[in-house]
Amino acid sequence: QVQFVESGGGLVQPGGSLRLSCAASGSIFSISGMGWYRQVPGKQRELVARITTNGRTNYADSVKGRFTISRDYAKNTMYLQMNSLKPEDTAVYYCNVDRGYDYLWGQGTQVTVSS
Repeated sequence: QVQFVESGGGLVQPGGSLRLSCAASGSIFSISGMGWYRQVPGKQRELVARITTNGRTNYADSVKGRFTISRDYAKNTMYLQMNSLKPEDTAVYYCNVDRGYDYLWGQGTQVTVSS
């Protein structure tokens, strides 16, 4: 019965910033990892950033140094701060929770970087 609500996407110019949020409507148990994925039509969904329960983070090489993932367990919310955005960052971004035995996905939010 857990449901995610994603927000923060939109249209920005190259070099701009966006902050994505993923809020869960209910408590999530047995969390192994949480992350953000993105997908462009015709291509497979790719991992953008991941954070474990102990705070360890991993980033795709393409976003390292520009994106920052964080979470607030009390608010059941995960964030993705995106800075220095590039046109190649354009995609639908999905939040994800790995519970070890299954995955939970958000509905996705569109990010478009264009001048």
